[in-house]
Amino acid sequence: MMLSRKRFLVASLLLCCGMQSTHSFSSTIARPLQTKQQLIPLQSTIGINRISRPQSLPTRTATSLRAVEGDFDPDAINRSVSEMQSGSLKACLRALYKFTRPHTIRGTVLASIAGTIRALVDTPGAIANANWSVMLPRALIGMGALLLGNAFIVGINQIFDKDIDVMNKPFLPVASGEMSEGVAWGAVLFSGIVGPAIVYNFFPLVLFKLYMLGWLLGGIYSVPPIRTKRNPIAAGLTIATVRGFLLNFGVYYAVKDAIGAPFAWSPKVSFIARFMTAFATVIAVTKDLPDVEGDKKYNISTFATKIGVPKIAKGATLCLLLNYIHAIVTGVLSTAGSFRKLPMIGGHAALATMLLIRFKELEPEKLASIKKYYKHIWDLFYLEYALYTLI
Repeated sequence: MMLSRKRFLVASLLLCCGMQSTHSFSSTIARPLQTKQQLIPLQSTIGINRISRPQSLPTRTATSLRAVEGDFDPDAINRSVSEMQSGSLKACLRALYKFTRPHTIRGTVLASIAGTIRALVDTPGAIANANWSVMLPRALIGMGALLLGNAFIVGINQIFDKDIDVMNKPFLPVASGEMSEGVAWGAVLFSGIVGPAIVYNFFPLVLFKLYMLGWLLGGIYSVPPIRTKRNPIAAGLTIATVRGFLLNFGVYYAVKDAIGAPFAWSPKVSFIARFMTAFATVIAVTKDLPDVEGDKKYNISTFATKIGVPKIAKGATLCLLLNYIHAIVTGVLSTAGSFRKLPMIGGHAALATMLLIRFKELEPEKLASIKKYYKHIWDLFYLEYALYTLI
């Protein structure tokens, strides 16, 4: 593949992103917000739709974009909508950032980095003899394709879950009115077309097929009439397959192909594939814990709505604990050279301890505590990728 072709595609990607951010977002319109208790009416002030804050809702000083589940701050959303109406590029980028669901982006980036490091370390001479002028651009292009795939999946979910999110996640940009549905569709279509085009042009055909499998599964998760999220088992299998197996296997395979080394299942890759598939299954179940009220209203069947938050939290903690025990036992029983014992055994024992401490702090009757518990599960998910580079 000629370098000029790569530069042209990357330049086109950046140009389209810039046009989408600066032009489309300026036309965003506000729409009503609804909390779990009440609707928040719109008021028109100087030609700009603003969201009034009911007196019963406490004022928060800021909305944390770093949390897995953001805080609903009507005042902050009012300011963001006003800034976007005035054409603020910063406000547009902030809405786009929220639209991509940052906690999922972090997971994708960490999986890419960890998988790349693991493949290089597992291949003798790969680091010393690597052609970084070729490797780094290829790695960045690949990560870009993964991030676009991630944006496509979480974006289309926000479009089709708009009414549910108004109750469960009113801080999301489509639900809050920071981003119009038209702009959201533009971002989703751009991501859903450009991502596959990148993989098709720059990576082996097998990776394109795997990418499109993840693309398809991520789409039917939210889109009727299939909408697998309505079935808790199908939803769990979908998320586990995409974020657990396809992502980790795909990154490792891509790096091996880039350095000209044949792909082979190593003990470490086999371990992370099954460990993260199990972990992603737990995430698929626990993600519904903060959304019970809205899911019940819109007849979305989840394990949380059927069984209840306390039992699901206990079951999820037990499953993750068993997953960590499986990792520790794998390290203990492994042959010499398969794993580094200290990080494999000690590292997973430390993460299991963190899990139990966080579960002990959970107050299942309080929404803030449920969200905190769910965020800690994602923190453990991130830490596993750091540990993956050391085992």
